[in-house]
Amino acid sequence: MCSDFIHPCNQTTRECLVKSTQDAIPEFVKGLPHLGVPSLDPFVIEKLSIPLSGLKVTFYQGKVTGFRKCIVDDVISELEKRHFVLQFHCNLTIKGQYDAVGKILLFPINGEGDAKVKLTNLRMKVDINTKYTKDEQGRNHFGLKNYKYTFDYGDRVTFDLQNLFKESKELSATVLSFLNENWKTVAEEFGKPIVDYSVDLAIRTIEKFFVEVPYEELINVPIPQN
Repeated sequence: MCSDFIHPCNQTTRECLVKSTQDAIPEFVKGLPHLGVPSLDPFVIEKLSIPLSGLKVTFYQGKVTGFRKCIVDDVISELEKRHFVLQFHCNLTIKGQYDAVGKILLFPINGEGDAKVKLTNLRMKVDINTKYTKDEQGRNHFGLKNYKYTFDYGDRVTFDLQNLFKESKELSATVLSFLNENWKTVAEEFGKPIVDYSVDLAIRTIEKFFVEVPYEELINVPIPQN
């Protein structure tokens, strides 16, 4: 069913798992319409409100790209413990529309317009507890019990928010410059809701994939019987 890009490992070694995962990502994130698995690159954030200190920013129709070029750094699969860890890094770009109302420092903001946020070398570690299920045909499947993740913003986050001040291009440029000079502080508040949204979508997409594709098509190692 997915043999063109899924290369099952015969054992759960780091080398094989990293290569197999890396091989699968570019095709998987395009989406698999015949399986009902949506695209992750690009994907659209229809609407996402981000409450910052004294400022409320809302993204509309944010288009996120970059997942297909993610680099897999590590994969650990402990089948007996039903435990899976994935570490990777990516450059992501979010483009869309925004509006913002509130204050940054002493500046009252009432802006709206085009928005672009670039994350360079975003690093992420996803820790998943898995389970095994059977479908109506008696085939085995991976399932996800729960997950947690950690991340850091890597090298840089760049903000490009047009028209922060409707009345003043100069003031808009000044505040945008401030945001980019202080990108780490701003990203801590600004970025987490976007990353939360992205990870949740990715996990739900993987769940759909696991429901559709049997365990034996994904890995050539018998399910532990304990």
